[in-house]
Amino acid sequence: FKYIPIWNAQIAFRDFQALSGVVKSPWVGLKNFSDFVNSYYFWELIRNTVFYSIGKMVFSVPAAVFLAIALYECRVYWLRKTVQTMAYLPHFLSWVIMYAILLAILSPSNGILNDIIKAFGGEPVSFMTDTRYFPWIVILSDMWKETGWSAIIFLAALMGIDPTLFEAAGVEGASAWQRVRYITLPAIQPVLVMVILLRLGTVLDAGFNQIFMLYSALVYDVADIIDTYVYRIGIQKADYSFSTAAGMFKSVIALVMILIVNFVAKKTGNEGIW
Repeated sequence: FKYIPIWNAQIAFRDFQALSGVVKSPWVGLKNFSDFVNSYYFWELIRNTVFYSIGKMVFSVPAAVFLAIALYECRVYWLRKTVQTMAYLPHFLSWVIMYAILLAILSPSNGILNDIIKAFGGEPVSFMTDTRYFPWIVILSDMWKETGWSAIIFLAALMGIDPTLFEAAGVEGASAWQRVRYITLPAIQPVLVMVILLRLGTVLDAGFNQIFMLYSALVYDVADIIDTYVYRIGIQKADYSFSTAAGMFKSVIALVMILIVNFVAKKTGNEGIW
């Protein structure tokens, strides 16, 4: 499923014609890549894709670290387990279900949030089709869905800390914040760097399933990312060569980003991916 289809990726360099097949379709070189880079939507797609990827990382990673530390420090067993379950649960819900939940909250006609706004005399807001609010809905809904699951890896790293370090800090009179600052955070730094490395490597992968479920034509200018554009051009308009070139462009950028970030991580004294 990963490597055999690479053979068919050569249609990015061809004018693919279904009746002729992959090999017999005319060779056009880098024309499809040139058409994509010079297209009207190119910079808009790059801007939206990078914005959502970086935005999700900036909000979700610190939230996951905070949740992991809070769960680790919690000494009330039933509370810790309850919060863990509630935080992990959204990860197992599909974006179809998440969209239904968001619609129940944000719908301008009968959404809970708009009912509150109307109760205070305000006018209902169409959050899902307003370009001012849509980007934040994407970022915050992703944080809500994935923070609990992302916290697992940090919680596992925290479980590996030697308890005697905290005991020694307590004897020396260190406060809870000082224990977190000087013991907990340095202990999970290698894991944190690894997570950031992997997230930066997929900086052009902004989450097709989420965007596809939430967006509409009214918010294309702030919602359209490379993956949704590839879907519309490749699947709906059957321009397979152009959409394959766009997808390959994204993959090449991802590879370059991983190489650069891994190199920088090692130069700064951290462990890289390899």
